[in-house]
Amino acid sequence: MKNNQASLGVIIGNRDFFPDKLVAEARKELIAFFEQLHISPVMLSEADSKLGGVETFAEAQKCAALFRKHADEIDGVLVILPNFGDEKGVAETLKLAGLNVPVLIQAYPDELNKLDVVNRRDAWCGKISVCNNLYQYGIKYSLTTKHVTSLNDEVFKKDLLDFIAVCRVVKGLRTVRIGAVGARPTAFNTVRYSEKLLQRNGISVTTVDLSEILGNANKLTANDQSVKDKLEKIHAYTPTGKTPNEKLVQIAKLDVVLGEFMQANALDCTAIQCWTSLQQNYGCNVCTSMSMMSENMLPSACEVDVTGTLTMYAMQLASGSPSALVDWNNNYADDDSKCVLFHCGNWAKSFLPDISMSTAPILGTTVGTENTYGALDGRTPAMPLTYGRISTDDFNGKIRAYIGEGELTNDALKTFGNRAVAQINNLQGLMKYVCRNGFEHHVVMNASKTAGILKEAMENYLGWETYSHE
Repeated sequence: MKNNQASLGVIIGNRDFFPDKLVAEARKELIAFFEQLHISPVMLSEADSKLGGVETFAEAQKCAALFRKHADEIDGVLVILPNFGDEKGVAETLKLAGLNVPVLIQAYPDELNKLDVVNRRDAWCGKISVCNNLYQYGIKYSLTTKHVTSLNDEVFKKDLLDFIAVCRVVKGLRTVRIGAVGARPTAFNTVRYSEKLLQRNGISVTTVDLSEILGNANKLTANDQSVKDKLEKIHAYTPTGKTPNEKLVQIAKLDVVLGEFMQANALDCTAIQCWTSLQQNYGCNVCTSMSMMSENMLPSACEVDVTGTLTMYAMQLASGSPSALVDWNNNYADDDSKCVLFHCGNWAKSFLPDISMSTAPILGTTVGTENTYGALDGRTPAMPLTYGRISTDDFNGKIRAYIGEGELTNDALKTFGNRAVAQINNLQGLMKYVCRNGFEHHVVMNASKTAGILKEAMENYLGWETYSHE
């Protein structure tokens, strides 16, 4: 769901002893506002209730029935209060509709010269009453930056677009399907996870033995059209450097089979065994394929890091742009606010303007550099940074996460692989939190400022313990 495809249920609150004209004006303004943002409203018509608002229980029943009819398309609900509104009408509508989607509460501001009986709104007070009722009903909801705000306020416009992103994250994470390709490398206890905890939260994991993938890849030849087509895409995606043609064919064959596996199982993202079975048993790295998948919004993480690719998917949903799995890897000289982010070479192309295919020197020391073609080389330049990690806490039976924002910088960095320099306020405190709470050495980065969206989605609506690093 992209912003221009969003569909929101709308409840316009009304209260009989406040001016009805405010409801009619708000409805007209809302329709124009949604058209501007390419949002589809699902709401009562002026023929369904008084001016299309919701006040009585009968009107709540009508609105709830309309929402249920369009349940498959409604991503979230916007409650607008042009006047005090009827708190029971709003709460009953949401209760009867049973949508279980995010809800945003907006209330109009009063004007100082219009506090007479025929113009006053009192929505400041009404919003508190609506929230109080939703709290009593156990219905989760989101708030605007300002307690009261007009629809044409730029701050509210950002609030609404952020809310749509929250809806996207919540909807996506409740139904995401992840492919786990191969066994977790025995040296990486850090990427252990609870498949049962994920499933309890609607997250499905489909597993496949790496031998099946490699076996199917070995059945293909350079003359197969699917392999030829994939080779064209690889050449269009990245300069291949000194990679031998036979290695490119191997990479292409593997990519074809991975694509078929994803399509057959309707997968949204993958976590792939790499270190070191692929190199020893197949003779190349899968980094290029993973990069291409991530760039095409099908996130892929190495070392069978299932909750790592889940985090990549969450950040992608929040921002609408690709994510990358990275290592918290090195200090940056003696600057306590900076560190080096690194991986062998599977980051999405969006992070690598100087992308080129190469080898993985560290891995090559044990498996032979000639068996590591397919790793990518490239330096990530300065850009915004949202970082974070979702993890399963098996001992306490819950999913938890940490998130934060910073910057990627252009500071000098002479090394190989995929690399970046991150600057984060109180980085030392963050590292203490990561270590003290047993999080993985892998973290996910996204070129955005979406930590607030992720926290609202994961903590408020999904019920995951989420630490936000300030």
